[in-house]
Amino acid sequence: MSEQQRQSEQQRQSEQQGGAGRHVVIVGAGMAGVQTAVALREQGFTGAVSLIGAEPHQPYDRPPLSKAVLLGKAEGSAFDIDFEALGIGLTLGREVTGVRPADHELDTADGPVAYDVLVLAAGAEPIRLPGADGVPGVHLLRTLDDAERLRPVLAEQHDIVVVGAGWIGAEFATAAREAGCAVTVVEAAGRPLMGALPAEVAAPMAGWYADSGAVLRTHARVERVEPGAVILADGARLPAGAVVVGIGARPATAWLTGSGIALGAHREVVADDHLRASAPDVYAVGDCASFPSGRYGERLLVHHWDNALQGPRTVAANIIGETPMAYDPVPYFWSEQFGRFVQYAGHHTDSDELVWRGDPAGVAWSACWLREGALVAVLAVGRPRDLAQGRKLIETATRLDPALAVDPSVPLKKAAL
Repeated sequence: MSEQQRQSEQQRQSEQQGGAGRHVVIVGAGMAGVQTAVALREQGFTGAVSLIGAEPHQPYDRPPLSKAVLLGKAEGSAFDIDFEALGIGLTLGREVTGVRPADHELDTADGPVAYDVLVLAAGAEPIRLPGADGVPGVHLLRTLDDAERLRPVLAEQHDIVVVGAGWIGAEFATAAREAGCAVTVVEAAGRPLMGALPAEVAAPMAGWYADSGAVLRTHARVERVEPGAVILADGARLPAGAVVVGIGARPATAWLTGSGIALGAHREVVADDHLRASAPDVYAVGDCASFPSGRYGERLLVHHWDNALQGPRTVAANIIGETPMAYDPVPYFWSEQFGRFVQYAGHHTDSDELVWRGDPAGVAWSACWLREGALVAVLAVGRPRDLAQGRKLIETATRLDPALAVDPSVPLKKAAL
């Protein structure tokens, strides 16, 4: 090979590594989509990057919506990112209606968009209460527009009924009580956070509602919603100046129907351990995708902010790099509710051993889950040090001495065997 040929080959390899000539299109301008675009640039991708969002607003962060934005303490939560300076093409208010992987094209309301690599970061959408669409005074809390519609409701101190005692229901009830609203939370299950936490851990949280002045009604199934009232299956009629529905979310993937991209039981994109979808040159990240966890031995679908922050770094590395990078994080999330800071790291099942640290009737306590002696998950209420230390112990699959772990005066890391 001549020197000229050698230099030409080196340049070709460099351009290929950097992504020159390739066009990455990202569907979804939430946390996962934005962070994927930014990570591509941070990791040296030099090709074209296009970010398509369905909402007309500048990309924004969601956690402040149920706190500062809702209470009028902030006007918005837009990301402080100069997309133009990063060379990221931003298209807002554009709905993507389908994808044809064989043609490497998206279908949108404004015509087709070609891609070399596609990243699905479409997020999730709230589950709607049957029969409540179009009823005056019924609200969801997922988008900036939702928060802006709810802000005057709180300012006017309406009587509010919250349907669903999950994480978002608790956070909204907290904000509504802070605003001085009368709040009733109705939950079809027998306790808050059904499906997220076992009964013995969720039970003390039920008392938080009463402590804040909110009313929690469990085993309360909504029969129908009328203007100004929620009617329960037992005939009870709850006055409601506003109704906020927080009964969960599902991946926003209806537009993928017929694409041939594999979807799972929850209609999420089934990604592999490198966050690749079933179609060539397609990745999936954030709330819309599940991934296999070698750490936990099962497929995880994680609808939390940290997953939308961490996953994009893996996607960017796998788009750019020659060596695939696996994604197997310790899931993490937090919630601020009723004057308490709640944090959770890991993943547990009902068969894992539960170890308490502190009195759950108190203001600060933790719950740890052990599997064959190793810490796999920790829930910390007002004990951030337990969470920080526990997360590291989970990452290293460290076994704990239960006799030491149960003592809240002993740092969790000191319980390691």
